[in-house]
Amino acid sequence: MKKYSTVIFDLDGTLLNTIEDLTNALNHTLQEFNMPTRTLPEVQSFVGNGLRLLLIRAIPQGEDNPQFEEVFAAFKTYYTDHCKEATAPYPGIMELLKTLQEHEIPMAIVSNKNDAAVKRLAADFFEGIISVAIGERTGVRKKPAPDTVFTALDELGEHADSAVYVGDSEVDLQTAANSGMDCISVAWGFKGRAFLEKEGASHIAVSYTHLRAHETGAYLVC
Repeated sequence: MKKYSTVIFDLDGTLLNTIEDLTNALNHTLQEFNMPTRTLPEVQSFVGNGLRLLLIRAIPQGEDNPQFEEVFAAFKTYYTDHCKEATAPYPGIMELLKTLQEHEIPMAIVSNKNDAAVKRLAADFFEGIISVAIGERTGVRKKPAPDTVFTALDELGEHADSAVYVGDSEVDLQTAANSGMDCISVAWGFKGRAFLEKEGASHIAVSYTHLRAHETGAYLVC
């Protein structure tokens, strides 16, 4: 049982259930441009690589659609303004984070969602608990590249060799590997346990109780 002193969390599908707001924002934008809407399960299968790739997967012709950039801009704006209407932490997450905070475990959020939405959601749901939240930014490689993870570690003043990455997708598994970190995959997110096992996940938490702080303050895979 390995102990960690720093935790980097994915956001969507890991800490927050954001799928309804993502689906609503996407379909609002698609309707605005007279494009066919998508079901929630479809959107759930599209997420994990940022809003741009979500839209590429969702609209006719993808990035080759002549209206793509206009639709993408409208989608980002609408989602940022409506990103917390149905969004909420998964059961037990707040208890988990507060326990980690009590044991003085540094925590950060690294997401492929646009940076403005990530920071807004982090401030609204985790203010005073998670101090570092980083999303997709122009000119910075997104996950699975390690760039945003290393930025988060730098801001925390921590190192990859003492940290663990927690996420719900294959992108998170790849991100952890590219960052030189272990990964704990969560089965309650958008992809599910069977998918994660197929992708080679070696540590899978089926509930928040599998992610907890030991009385010594070390972070454990249980």
